[in-house]
Amino acid sequence: MTVVTVHQAKTNLSRLIKKASNGEEVIIARGSKPVARLVPFGEVKGKRQPGSLKDQLHVGPEFFEPLPPEELSAWE
Repeated sequence: MTVVTVHQAKTNLSRLIKKASNGEEVIIARGSKPVARLVPFGEVKGKRQPGSLKDQLHVGPEFFEPLPPEELSAWE
C-alpha cells in the first residue's frame, strides 16, 4: 500500500494509476489524514444490452401523481 499527499498524487497521477491497475492500493492523504483510496476498477461483466429489461419494469400511474405535502416538505 502506497500513501501519498494530494500534491504528490497530482504530480504523479499516471504512475499511481499504473500501480492501482497492477493491484496495489494507493491512499491519498491531506496532510497525515487519509481522504481517498485509489484501487483498480475491476472487470466489467458482460456487455450492456439496450432494452434488455423491456416489459420487466413497470411504472404505475401513481408515480406521476403529486407528492403529499408532508413528503414534499421533507425534500425542501
